[in-house]
Amino acid sequence: MTVRRQDIWVDFGLSGLTKWFAGPWAGEATSEEIVAGAADWGDGRAYAATLLEDALRLLGSPVPTRVIELLRRAAVGLPYNPDDVRQDGRAWLGDIARICTERIRRDEPSFTPVPPGPPVDGPLKEAVLEEIRAAAPAVEAAVLAGGAEVVAALEQVVVKVDPDLGFRLFLRVLKAYLVPVTESRYQRYHELGERFGYHELVVDDGTLQSIPDTD
Repeated sequence: MTVRRQDIWVDFGLSGLTKWFAGPWAGEATSEEIVAGAADWGDGRAYAATLLEDALRLLGSPVPTRVIELLRRAAVGLPYNPDDVRQDGRAWLGDIARICTERIRRDEPSFTPVPPGPPVDGPLKEAVLEEIRAAAPAVEAAVLAGGAEVVAALEQVVVKVDPDLGFRLFLRVLKAYLVPVTESRYQRYHELGERFGYHELVVDDGTLQSIPDTD
């Protein structure tokens, strides 16, 4: 089965999963139940495949576990509290990979996970970094305590893991904290989304706060 991102009309992969943890059911379900629900979303194994790819890519990366835990909470709109980490970030990714593999094997029993291919590089990486840095003051003001760490963590994911994943997590943080985005930046985000092959609703599902340019 070939996964076409353009056909996934909601935020997918790890960034999409964090939205599930912000849902009204999050307080009534375990972490594993939420992941299983996300992996089973939609038609067949398309969503599970993108989630598995993100989890394996981040799990095998050199970024510190603290970065994973920080972004996990930031993407949901929660402050990072080192004393309130209920599960190690890499253990969490390992659970995600296991659950997604089990979901895919329901349709393809012989499926064996393989390391993701090389991430995109070059101009796309620089374009994402530029947008994160341009939005840094607004992100830091919205997040308050730990805002600078969140920005630095997003940059680490872009540089050390994957610009695609970093961009989607960046968008999720903007949505989670209702960070205002000028119309010109809003348009650039959509253009970047097209270059990554996203459905337009991945960039904005109606929760990205667009405001007029002041110039």
